[in-house]
Amino acid sequence: MKIKIVNKSKHSLPEYSTDNSAGMDLKANIDGSIILKPLERALVPTGLFIELPEGYEAQIRPRSGLAVKHGISVLNTPGTIDADYRGEICVILINLSNNVYTINDGERISQVIISRHEKVEWELVEVLEETERGAGGFGHTGK
Repeated sequence: MKIKIVNKSKHSLPEYSTDNSAGMDLKANIDGSIILKPLERALVPTGLFIELPEGYEAQIRPRSGLAVKHGISVLNTPGTIDADYRGEICVILINLSNNVYTINDGERISQVIISRHEKVEWELVEVLEETERGAGGFGHTGK
């Protein structure tokens, strides 16, 4: 699938790390550094602009390495970029650790996954079909 992209960053385009990678890393495109104190959040620009086809979205997700090693995550996980959005892709990062973290220019800060989605038309009914599970949720099958 081909997607139009404008790169106003100082960095290369996102790419897959391996043949079976689902996501591509996004890099910070900043002048200097961003200091994230514990529980602080920051909107980090990437310098990238995309044109998605109708019926697709781009999902912005955390990088597992940043999360496990430094407690850095994407605040609105997954962030959604709609097909009609034409602004710069920015990532809301949050520091969930007890330590200060420095984001540097060119650092891989998140990953992007392009995903197809369906348009829903609601069908208003009075009753839903019964299932074995029923309304059980939030750990109902656990011990």
